[in-house]
Amino acid sequence: MSEKKKLLLTGASGFLGWNICCRASEEWDIHGIYFNHPISFSGVNFLKADITHYKAVRNLIKAICPQVVMHTAALSDPNFCALNPDKSRAINLQASLNLAGLCADRQIPLVFTSSDLIFDGKHPPYREEDPPCPINLYGEHKAMAEEGMRVRNPEVVICRLPLMFGDSGPAAQSFLQPLLRAIKEGRELRLFVDEFRTPLSGSAAVEGLFLALKKAKGILHLGGREPISRYRLALIVAELLGVDGARLIPCKQTDIVMPALRPTNVSLDIQRALSLGFVPPPLREDLQDAVILSLRTISPLSSGPIPD
Repeated sequence: MSEKKKLLLTGASGFLGWNICCRASEEWDIHGIYFNHPISFSGVNFLKADITHYKAVRNLIKAICPQVVMHTAALSDPNFCALNPDKSRAINLQASLNLAGLCADRQIPLVFTSSDLIFDGKHPPYREEDPPCPINLYGEHKAMAEEGMRVRNPEVVICRLPLMFGDSGPAAQSFLQPLLRAIKEGRELRLFVDEFRTPLSGSAAVEGLFLALKKAKGILHLGGREPISRYRLALIVAELLGVDGARLIPCKQTDIVMPALRPTNVSLDIQRALSLGFVPPPLREDLQDAVILSLRTISPLSSGPIPD
């Protein structure tokens, strides 16, 4: 039996990192970096480290000697980034540039997860060749990271991801978990009817990331098959739960004042990924699986804002 290849994973306690640990630990020897939220998963070696400290990351790479690095760590809430620009720059931009250089120096394959929010939402669906045009600081830092990483490491594979949902693990959550709690508890939710994305489950995203590692070069869009608003998405979730009369209130972006501007339609064109063999499930099927799994794990006492 061949020895597992070593994978160094940043953001291991986050939503996407947790899904990678769950779905890849049997095939990969995963060394997962976390910062604030210690977690455990059988077969994964979790390491506490601050990825904004260049020497700490350099020493980890030297000690582990990974065959692959997946960089999923990010501050992904646009509103938080708008209010904390220095933190956003340090994590979303500078740490990414450092990793690109370190991997280039050692010829280690690197996969970086970017976002559909690097676009302004005016000309969907967006292809890989379309120029970034962010309208908030989070999107700006992600776009700057993409450009700078490609300069430092031309071999980096950049996967742009949409809104995601599914199993969130013990230390993170997707937008699905608080949505489920709110619907089940009968709480009122205001949801945008004029913001469209191409959402994807965490499990499907992981399949896409490892496909990109094997087959992709440059930039790859990994999204779902169907552009949809948050309001329409919540209606499907309520239907899957069998809840009649869920208190879902349609609203527009202009109805809610937020620190960060939001694009109206950042739907991703995924034709390139499909040509490589990416097979995202139909949205309703993907949501149904995620709802069933999440109902087994969410705490009924926990609530809070719905993440981006």
